[in-house]
Amino acid sequence: MSASSEPTATPDRPGTVVLLLASSTGGVGQHVRALARGLTAAGESVLVCGPAATQEQFDFVAAGARFQPVEIPASPTPADARAVAALRRVLAGEQVSVLHAHGLRAGLVAVLARPAAPLVVTWHNAVLVGGLRGGLSRLVERIVARGARVTLGASNDLVERAAALGAADARLAPVAAPTLPAPRRRRAAVRAEFGVAADQPLILSVGRLHPQKRYDVLVDAAARWRERTPPAVVVIAGSGPAYLPLAARISAARAPVTLLGHRTDVADLLVGADLAVVTSDWEARQLFAQEALRAGVPLVATAVGGLPELVGDAAVLVPPGDVDAVDAAVRGLLDDDAGRAELGRRGAARAATWPTEAETLAQLVALYAELTSGPAGPATPDADAPSTGRR
Repeated sequence: MSASSEPTATPDRPGTVVLLLASSTGGVGQHVRALARGLTAAGESVLVCGPAATQEQFDFVAAGARFQPVEIPASPTPADARAVAALRRVLAGEQVSVLHAHGLRAGLVAVLARPAAPLVVTWHNAVLVGGLRGGLSRLVERIVARGARVTLGASNDLVERAAALGAADARLAPVAAPTLPAPRRRRAAVRAEFGVAADQPLILSVGRLHPQKRYDVLVDAAARWRERTPPAVVVIAGSGPAYLPLAARISAARAPVTLLGHRTDVADLLVGADLAVVTSDWEARQLFAQEALRAGVPLVATAVGGLPELVGDAAVLVPPGDVDAVDAAVRGLLDDDAGRAELGRRGAARAATWPTEAETLAQLVALYAELTSGPAGPATPDADAPSTGRR
């Protein structure tokens, strides 16, 4: 699907900003939609390219952008050649000012397409897998790092990784979680949906059901909370490939956990929650962690990736993969009403210091202007070019 309007140009920077993403059902797609909305509101011509399924889920056209399908699967396959060819056809029909790819998969396709316009790649995730697949992913990292004019990392560890792999210009670009709509239900109504009594703890986690999120750790810890008086109830909002294994684990452990599937009422769920938990093996600036702190919901999270720099002392941090640590942290907060309330207050205060969506957008607009205002004009990226240092 694509919008019918023709590309326009602005006096300051003629041409179209092309935003490219691969398969996404969560944070990357939300971020690209927010950028598309903000850029078009600022008068930019924006074209989003990615799998047709992303348009169906995030509706970039409703955000003001045009859309052209470029099918980039979640993992490298021979189909990447078709994606590169499709992107080249799209770029050939546009007056492109900047091509901005989101994620390593989209970054690889963008580098291989060799665009004439400056290429920006945002790294949203770290490579966690090992073996042959991990080796291939690390090769992709190197190609993308060396092929982009500017590499943006959503957290400092990603910036450092890109620079170490030869990125010519690696910068921090924190991704702000979109502001949630106002809740539509009261706390009692939300809790009634899950049969939670007034004195019963409700623990919430939100995210894609993927092995990286380590919901198995949360399920194993929750099985212990069944014996609490009153017992805690855990709900996990999200969909993904780990649904069936998690459902089986919940059943086998008789854990008080409900998988809610995809939800659009996270603001309501936060109103009903006593505690938020993130058990991931790695995150940059996880959207749910931001949402929880903004809502003043106390958070237990793993000390991985960009989470410590995100939350500071406004959350209880635990080692990844440690069921005992999650269990102890959650029990400690549930048994300390005053401590839980104080943590919620610190979380809201911490959230007030984060960059807003508007500030994130302004940083990118300034970067695009920087890349297109030089007298030499845009350069074609070269994946084999040596690094010239880190910014």
